[in-house]
Amino acid sequence: MTRVATFLTAAMLLVAVTGCSRMKERFHRDNDKSASVQKTPADKLVEREVFFGNPDKAQPRLSPDGKRLAYLAPVNGVLNVWVGPADNPEAAKPVTNDTSRGIRRYFWAYTNNHIIYLQDKGGDENWRAYSVDVATKTEKDLTPLQGVRAEIAAVSHKFPNEILVGLNDRNQQYHDIHRINIQSGERKLIEQNDQFANYLIDDDYSIRFANKVTGDGGSEIFRRNGSQWETFTKIGMEDMMTTQPILVDTDDNRLYMIDSRGRNTAALTAFHLTSGKTETLGANSKADVDNFLVHPTNNNVQAYATTYTRTDWTILDNSIKGDLRYLEDLADGDLEVVSRTLDDTRWVVAYTLDDGPVRFYRYDRPTKSSTFLFTNNADLESLTLAKMHPVVIRSRDGMNLVSYLTIPATEATRRMKPSGPLPMVLFVHGGPWARDEWGFSSYHQWLANRGYAVLSVNYRGSTGLGKEFINASNLEWAAKMHDDLIDAVNWAVKERIADPKRIAIMGGSYGGYATLVGLTFTPDVFACGVDIVGPSNLITLLNTIPPYWAPMIEVFTKRVGDHRTPEGQSLLRERSPLTFVQRINKPLLIGQGANDPRVKQSESDQIVKAMQEKKIPVTYVLYPDEGHGFARPENRMSFHAVAEAFLAAHIGGRFEPIGDDFKGSSITVPSGAADVRGLNVALGQQAGTN
Repeated sequence: MTRVATFLTAAMLLVAVTGCSRMKERFHRDNDKSASVQKTPADKLVEREVFFGNPDKAQPRLSPDGKRLAYLAPVNGVLNVWVGPADNPEAAKPVTNDTSRGIRRYFWAYTNNHIIYLQDKGGDENWRAYSVDVATKTEKDLTPLQGVRAEIAAVSHKFPNEILVGLNDRNQQYHDIHRINIQSGERKLIEQNDQFANYLIDDDYSIRFANKVTGDGGSEIFRRNGSQWETFTKIGMEDMMTTQPILVDTDDNRLYMIDSRGRNTAALTAFHLTSGKTETLGANSKADVDNFLVHPTNNNVQAYATTYTRTDWTILDNSIKGDLRYLEDLADGDLEVVSRTLDDTRWVVAYTLDDGPVRFYRYDRPTKSSTFLFTNNADLESLTLAKMHPVVIRSRDGMNLVSYLTIPATEATRRMKPSGPLPMVLFVHGGPWARDEWGFSSYHQWLANRGYAVLSVNYRGSTGLGKEFINASNLEWAAKMHDDLIDAVNWAVKERIADPKRIAIMGGSYGGYATLVGLTFTPDVFACGVDIVGPSNLITLLNTIPPYWAPMIEVFTKRVGDHRTPEGQSLLRERSPLTFVQRINKPLLIGQGANDPRVKQSESDQIVKAMQEKKIPVTYVLYPDEGHGFARPENRMSFHAVAEAFLAAHIGGRFEPIGDDFKGSSITVPSGAADVRGLNVALGQQAGTN
């Protein structure tokens, strides 16, 4: 399945057919077939490692010929790629040897003998592409360039030995397209780029379309005509985030797009390149089309998904209807096809639950039979975990805020209401151009297990819910976007879910910014805050964006504020938590990666310094080997150990002592270690083992 990834993915701060079936299928089920499994008591304190350690196995992928299965699993505590026979995955062995951050992004090459993976250094997001021969385990650095970011531009079964990679070595702002042999490493420039944010490339490795962000915050799509580029269509700012080309099918008749022009939510459309006619293939009045099931060689969209509170799939191609109906009855949870062989005879499918691990199966289409592979976390299978409840909250100005509430399993396994008001964590997603969805959340389960209600809100600006909802956030950072969060808090208090005196705000990236806004703009609402890699000053944030985001700068200036003009600077200053640091009167915990290319370390440094100058307590946790978030499990464990003790002290939940959760971590605490119970002791123990 292919998730919509806009032309702006790299710049996100902080994603009726004639002759085809119109039958709508809802590929999720709510009955509990695992009820017979012996579960632990609901009040068991679950170790942090279960929630934030490495998965047992993740991202299973069939080789294109279906003979082998790859997946991610730890080697000495570090995620690596393992490969084994598709019919005997237990015989798999590691084929990569990462010893630091762990591999998180990989795929099979069409040779059937090579794995391609991406890795950065210390979280700097200057990705390099590597090729590994699975038989010899010989590794080849395909992009051996310092300070350069590699982006996979295209992979085609027609050219099994070559991939297309974008590199910004010539011009840091733009990615030239190179054709790279995955065995020899030979690299050839095929497209010099000095203007485009992204390209659409077909299976013949022909560059067909390109995108440029325009000065008004919209975009212009260009079509290749010989050696020249011609304007294909222009997209206004109001539609820019919900309108884009997706792919060209193999017979070259159709360009698939998601398109919100003339409507609110993005529809799936097909533009017939020969006739010039456009047809609408599907749409949902409440949510954008945001995910697709695409044939592995024909490139036709066979089904599409929309997500309002839960994900719904609609089948377009009758040839897969029987397969999906069989799979719908196979297991509980939301179904997703995560891998398909080139001949389309074998699939790997995943079932996602809100209160258990992801379950993976191999499915054989000719016989309509399936084989259970594994779950991603066996430790979760016997635990009594909490349910995640979709809830739609009304904002003060009448907008629907699709939200997700988790209540501790000790209070209500399936009910939304606890027996009485609980301490609550408002957990805010990053982006802001992203969204929360239903499913298993390590954060929700961890916090619920500690006795907290957990609420995540798709505030205005969140994606997938129509262009009007996104555009309602323009120039509303720390204003109406924050009002939405406060309205959700007030709802939880009114419904007697949350104790108004024990509410914390927590999040990463934009969620970290929202945390700082919560403690400065509404200082009496929250009892404490946990900010993870959040910007504190919007002017310095925009002045220090990575160079490869520069082509998209107009998106930020039109939607956040223009740091280049006096008027824009005034607005940004008014919306920056740093400006109002003196208002902070509740405990604050900050986590930051020193190598973060998006939200620089200086964003955390400056607010910590300002608080120290005003003698306002703050605990600052800094990792020298992390970037925008914490990739190394040792660092995740150490930060969440600190956060757990911090939350327990200020809103009164349960906590697991820090113990040896700093082992192997690079954690440093430049400020406020004495303010978190057990932190100084743990730091001393860590120093003693180094």
